[in-house]
Amino acid sequence: SGSYAPDADFNVGVNTTTIKYFTQFAADAGFQYMLVDWWWYGDPLNPNADITKVVPEIDMPEVIRFAKERNVKILLWLRWNHVDRQIDKAFPLYEKWGIAGVKIDFMMRDDQEMVNWYRRVVKKAAEHHLVVDFHGAYKPTGLRRAYPNLLTREGVLGNEYNKWSSRVTPEHTVTIPFTRMLAGPMDFTPGGFRQVMPDRFRAQDTAPFVMGTRARQLAMMVVYESPLQVLCDSPYNYRGQAGLEFLSLVPTVWDETRVLEGKVGDFIAIARRHGDSWYVGAMTDETARTLEVPLDFLGEGRFTAHAFADPPEAPDYPDRVSEERHAVSSGDKLTIRMAPAGGYAAILSPAP
Repeated sequence: SGSYAPDADFNVGVNTTTIKYFTQFAADAGFQYMLVDWWWYGDPLNPNADITKVVPEIDMPEVIRFAKERNVKILLWLRWNHVDRQIDKAFPLYEKWGIAGVKIDFMMRDDQEMVNWYRRVVKKAAEHHLVVDFHGAYKPTGLRRAYPNLLTREGVLGNEYNKWSSRVTPEHTVTIPFTRMLAGPMDFTPGGFRQVMPDRFRAQDTAPFVMGTRARQLAMMVVYESPLQVLCDSPYNYRGQAGLEFLSLVPTVWDETRVLEGKVGDFIAIARRHGDSWYVGAMTDETARTLEVPLDFLGEGRFTAHAFADPPEAPDYPDRVSEERHAVSSGDKLTIRMAPAGGYAAILSPAP
């Protein structure tokens, strides 16, 4: 949805003003990173494109200054063959500019040459203090254990496919936690805020839809492991919307994980701890479900559950969220009610 900004009074595209528009939203929402996507260095399909040069429409020093002033770090998108050709020049330059990391795309292979190339890239990125997100990538193999600057990778049929496909179904999204995610972090790009039920879904490139409820997209932030969560929607679709607060509050790294309940392709409920707080995410297929989840993992003391759930009207208005707070403790059970293609997300924080 990067080109969808009806509130913009400027030409939305590859230019400084558009990048600032997105960066300002990241700052307002408390997000750590802003990705400058493809075309920032010209046509990515040009085999001779120069990833050390910025198109005239973008003032990169100003972009970085603007972001730094707002405590937002800049990531750059890159096509892999350009990185292959210019890595020794580009990565030191990005470090000098003040870039935080890179998202590298379109490798689409897992032969020995490419596997070795991944290691070369991540090692060089670490030398220049750059984090890495691989797209168009094969599944994880544990490389991040040697190079923790490798935050995440795609290697999954994610929300991007909603632009041209109807394959990102409720069943698919409750299957991949049991399959692809077992291999390691996956950049599914959750957080679509244009909800429709599966029977009303249609694929479209501009302002794409996601299947299921708003609470379901929030739940993905907990269920799907990814130290870098790349939100997929436009600032226009986020500002003032129900559920945005959860996106601002939920962390991306965890101290402890408990799989509470689940069945492949049907539903899943996961709790993850960050510091003293627990975060719960649950998702179901096209069958409405109610789960009674024991909270014995909480430990001692009282907690406040801040829940984002499917309201009764969710099947007709899937963009609505029921938000409530209530007290819980380790002896209680959490009642999770999910609409068809629905979800549930909650923050369980120690009570004052």
